[in-house]
Amino acid sequence: MKPEAKNTAVDLKDFFSATDARQDRWQRLNSAARALGLPRPAAELSQQVEQLLAEIEPLESYWAYPGPSLFAELRDLAGGDDPAAFARLTERVSKALLRGSYRHDPAVWQAEESDQPSDAPAVPARLAEGEQHRPYFEVLVVRDGVTPEQARRNRDEIHKLRRPEDPFIYEVVYVPSFEDAVIATICNFNVQAVVVYDGFPLHSRFDLPVMRSQLSQHLPLDADALAPEAYGTTLAKVIHNLRPELDVYMLTDRAVESLAAHLDAKNIRRVFYDVEELMEIHLSILEGINDRYDTPFFSNLKKYARRPIGTFHALPIARGKSIFKSNWIQDMGHFYGINLFLAESSATTGGLDSLLEPTGNIKVAQEKAARCFGAQKVYFGTNGTSTSNKIVVQALLQPGDIVLIDRNCHKSHHYGCVLAGAQPVYLEAFPLNQYSMYGGVPLRTIKQALLDLQAEDKLDRVRMLDLTNCTFDGHMYNTRRVMEECLAIKPDLIFLWDEAWFSFARFSPFHRRRTGMAAADVLRERYASPAYRAEYEAFKKKAGALKPGDKRLLDLRLLPDPDKVRLRVYATQSTHKSLSSLRQGSMIMVNDDDFASVVESFEEAFFTHTSTSPNQQILASLDVARRQAELEGYELVIKHTSFAIKLRREVNNHPLISKYFRFLTPAEMIPAEFRKTGLADYGPPHSTWKEVLDAWDNDEFALDPTRLTLMCGTAGFDGTQFKGLLANEYDIQINKTSRNSILVMTNINNTRSDIAYLIKVLADISRDLDKKLGDSRSEAAQTFKGRVKSLVEDVPDLPNFSRFHDAFRANPQSKTSEGDMRAGFYMAYNAGNCEHLKLNSKEIDDRLKNGPELVSANFVIPYPPGFPIMVPGQVISPEIITFMRKLDVKEIHGYHAAAGLKLLKPEVLKKQKKR
Repeated sequence: MKPEAKNTAVDLKDFFSATDARQDRWQRLNSAARALGLPRPAAELSQQVEQLLAEIEPLESYWAYPGPSLFAELRDLAGGDDPAAFARLTERVSKALLRGSYRHDPAVWQAEESDQPSDAPAVPARLAEGEQHRPYFEVLVVRDGVTPEQARRNRDEIHKLRRPEDPFIYEVVYVPSFEDAVIATICNFNVQAVVVYDGFPLHSRFDLPVMRSQLSQHLPLDADALAPEAYGTTLAKVIHNLRPELDVYMLTDRAVESLAAHLDAKNIRRVFYDVEELMEIHLSILEGINDRYDTPFFSNLKKYARRPIGTFHALPIARGKSIFKSNWIQDMGHFYGINLFLAESSATTGGLDSLLEPTGNIKVAQEKAARCFGAQKVYFGTNGTSTSNKIVVQALLQPGDIVLIDRNCHKSHHYGCVLAGAQPVYLEAFPLNQYSMYGGVPLRTIKQALLDLQAEDKLDRVRMLDLTNCTFDGHMYNTRRVMEECLAIKPDLIFLWDEAWFSFARFSPFHRRRTGMAAADVLRERYASPAYRAEYEAFKKKAGALKPGDKRLLDLRLLPDPDKVRLRVYATQSTHKSLSSLRQGSMIMVNDDDFASVVESFEEAFFTHTSTSPNQQILASLDVARRQAELEGYELVIKHTSFAIKLRREVNNHPLISKYFRFLTPAEMIPAEFRKTGLADYGPPHSTWKEVLDAWDNDEFALDPTRLTLMCGTAGFDGTQFKGLLANEYDIQINKTSRNSILVMTNINNTRSDIAYLIKVLADISRDLDKKLGDSRSEAAQTFKGRVKSLVEDVPDLPNFSRFHDAFRANPQSKTSEGDMRAGFYMAYNAGNCEHLKLNSKEIDDRLKNGPELVSANFVIPYPPGFPIMVPGQVISPEIITFMRKLDVKEIHGYHAAAGLKLLKPEVLKKQKKR
């Protein structure tokens, strides 16, 4: 039975900005409170204060600060005769929330007139010199029937349990229902642990229409049909799905012994009998936080730096003596600081560890990273994800293996195929010609390639599917759907998801569903369930006999046999690209049912590519990045996603800026055939967060909102030109460009001030353009119009992969496209096998028309767009030459204009073909 409608509604329509909306309301209340102190305040101002208090009050029940006592004081002052006192208290609270001082300053927890703090945490008012604030967090307690007085007494008891040696302090937030617990988990990023008492109701006392629609996404059946005794365990599962890093503790008066035996270990850290003493719960909470806070390698490196060490190994800068005693390079030491050098060593003993054979703190640090990112194993990399990709490819592929690979993936994958001797079947992504970029590879294309290989009895040679997720431009795969349908064709297919730009995704409940590791866990649980077995049997009965070549397979939603499927999933992540790691910090994530069978070859590849002298500081930063991600990754990712949505909205809705610039929407970046839900854009009024969730669950492709492609061609700038303008004139750094756009990426380093600055810069540039182009008939306006047309309309078509030359094909008549790229690559090592032709030469045109064929001797990779338009052994098509001639970028890897295209000689190819 649904609860009766309430008068008070909690507005959570915009998931990503719920926290900012709360902060903005407090700042608006602060402004209104100050105005109340002026002579004869208007009645509408008093109404505004009352309205803001009414909006804030229900939301405040999900945070510990300002707490019920302070808010009640604020309420009393608002209706009293002392507007100045109300203004002072409002200002104190709003500033404490804005600056975060409530985490360490007990004074902000008390009313101005009070001598004693009301709900103040027991922290020192002043810190000794050099002492750091103890990290603050909040514990969510789900318990019905807790009165304000009981809550106060419980807080007092918890404060008494605190000891000076405790490394952290926390406050408690009480919520009475399942729905309230879910809201608090979503909105309150301070929550790090949840204590669930048995016996609470399902529904909130507040009106939550948006939240109830969201709950349906998590509950296995209708919420009202859920048995009350299952509320606790179900809530733990929902919390784990939303924020898997949180510790959940259950308190019950049921038989804890039998209950504990059936609890899902990943959802509940520990179960207590209801009458256990409070100290045990308190200590368990602190232990759980400390487990995440602990950075074994970084902590040991700090200890090592404090010890007196005699260095007789090959690292002169260790301890810094060669720097600080130098007459010439002391400025390096002053710039970087002494700790950098004290913490340098090439030793693997004395408290340190070996990256190649970790047995101590690096091993523990990698185990913690595996827990953090939802992997079975994690390997640290200090040479970037370029090296991580080559490790995985070389470890899992052998000469002659076939790999299905996105032709537009990072060059490290292509080089990895050369090293492994694997033969690529290149998959084409959907093109976005008007923006000079590619999206992702459609599932239908992947299935077609697998089915073609199956039809030619080559499926046994197919080893891996290698895709980029998400792409540089933000295209995210439906990883569950891709893996499920591919496994229906080849049950032991290995998946490598290059998630170089996606490390942060684990810490957003939206992004996480599109990651390889999360999809692997979901599918493994799915295939083990009786419900899936029944679904599979129904699928077999409906589909009937499916044979290779059956055209229905392309359009049919395929399901794999649960008795045959093996989940073998790898992901590589550039931790330094979206989390707080030093440059080159990378992680390899393993979620492989059969990893034991390849662990030796995997480690051999790891030894091949990993330095015996890895950078200690990069390793330490990986350890620290993991700590931050587990403890505040959720807050940081939600915030920077909110910034991106605000930036998109402000620019696209601005009457002046939008004349010249706009951020491309999901509808523009993803063709409608891959967006079955029809989601067109992010945030109100375009979509609710439930609609976004539906789209990310079901659409074939989704667009990462933190990747914002800004059209600058409409302002007369090509991407490279506009990137240079932003860098040189405004100190704004941009990474990726296309012919007519730049890519703006928000990350956990950004602030609202950063967003405001970029908007102001775009507004300033737009005003300048408006002045210059005031007269539409002027010569400047006509020139501008022609420039825009050239950049936006007259764009070259993006070329597809042509084919491998017959010299590198085992069977030139085969329908499948795999080729021996390695042979072409090493053939070019002999200069006598190669020739060079100028790009614009007549001979190029003659050869294209009359032969012999032009065959690339190497990789040719223009930046932008950054994908190889030629690979070794590939026949060069007229479309490729046309594209190359229209390129206006200066950076083309593998091509030197003075020498021309590097080609394999026709006579050499004839000899190769005869072998």
